[in-house]
Amino acid sequence: MGARVTVQVTGHLMDSGILSRILDDIRDYGGDYVIDTFDVGHEAHDPSSARITVESDDDASLQRLLMRLQTRGVNQLVPGEAVTGTAELDGVLPDGFYSTTNLQTRVCIEGTWYDVENPEMDCGLVVGSTSDGATRVRTVPMSDVTAGMRIVVGASGIQVSVPSPRGSADSFGRADDSAPWEKPQAVVVRQVADGMRQAKADGKRLLWVAGPGVVHTGAAPALVSLIACGFVDILFAGNALATHDIEASLYGASLGVDLSMAHGVEHGHEHHVRALNTVRKSGSIAAAVADGVVTSGIMHALVTHEKRFVLVGSVRDDGPLPDVYTDVLEGQRAMRAEIRDVGYCLMMATQLNSVATANILPATVPLVCVDINPTTVTKIADRGSNQGRGIVTDVGLFLEQLALELVPDYRRT
Repeated sequence: MGARVTVQVTGHLMDSGILSRILDDIRDYGGDYVIDTFDVGHEAHDPSSARITVESDDDASLQRLLMRLQTRGVNQLVPGEAVTGTAELDGVLPDGFYSTTNLQTRVCIEGTWYDVENPEMDCGLVVGSTSDGATRVRTVPMSDVTAGMRIVVGASGIQVSVPSPRGSADSFGRADDSAPWEKPQAVVVRQVADGMRQAKADGKRLLWVAGPGVVHTGAAPALVSLIACGFVDILFAGNALATHDIEASLYGASLGVDLSMAHGVEHGHEHHVRALNTVRKSGSIAAAVADGVVTSGIMHALVTHEKRFVLVGSVRDDGPLPDVYTDVLEGQRAMRAEIRDVGYCLMMATQLNSVATANILPATVPLVCVDINPTTVTKIADRGSNQGRGIVTDVGLFLEQLALELVPDYRRT
């Protein structure tokens, strides 16, 4: 006999395909199952529920399987108490550590349930104390583990909650829709605009994640207008977006292409390097704006309207700009520090930055991923970011339409 446990799951199990994914996961992890009860909702909006006895060869295999199932919102019928181990080395989690989801999570410690602070994917759970001695449980990235930390191991004593479908982000389909481009875009854009307005009305911040395609497609003026009207609170990007945006401000070109005429310019290949050098001479993007060197564009608008931005570099960067985090771990920490009170996230034409941001956002934050490449929008779903929604379209056209929805008297340039 192997190790076994009874689990339960509630939600739209049939139409969302969740139940089949759960059973596939059990098989993929070498386990077996018996469906003990299955109650199907009578009406379309009614949730279904299932209880399943899951069996694996040994307890270690069962614990890994249970952690996988929790990414689907599956919980043990009798969760028990959490078990902890001690980290022996800096940057190393104990064997068998609980690998977190970005779902709302609770942990039972000595008979009391605690909400996990800052739920995030692919982290550990550290049990500690507040300044007044109260117990707290929070996620900790592997890189931030220090020896002596008390870390949760195994899946006992843990419950997760899947957010119910709500808001405009859910109304036009998941990021893994079979044909996400077959949507009436005007309606989709209006739904996104409504979601952004609602987030602002709720006192939440709007997070944008953008790639250089925003500049290359000529959409920078639309994003600048959205910044000026208060619909951008923080921007996550790489060196490329900021560099090509500043290149456009200084030379009217992006990646050597004249943005007004859409053709290459003589010696245009060197413009981005000259733009980098100009800002490095000033010392920072904000200083270049204050000096009157950079007078337009996305970065100029963020600085003049006192909005936050985090730029994280990569091995392929030229320069980079002085504001760019060249240590990616420091960049991750800077991103994590800015996601509090985020109520809506928009991702524009950047696969890697979108995946990185989706990994650190809690599942309660609706996010919208826009890209001309269907692979990019489905990548969000592949990473388990079940709050992600995808729109396959040209980012330039999308941002123009979004500005028309949100910015009074906006006119296409």
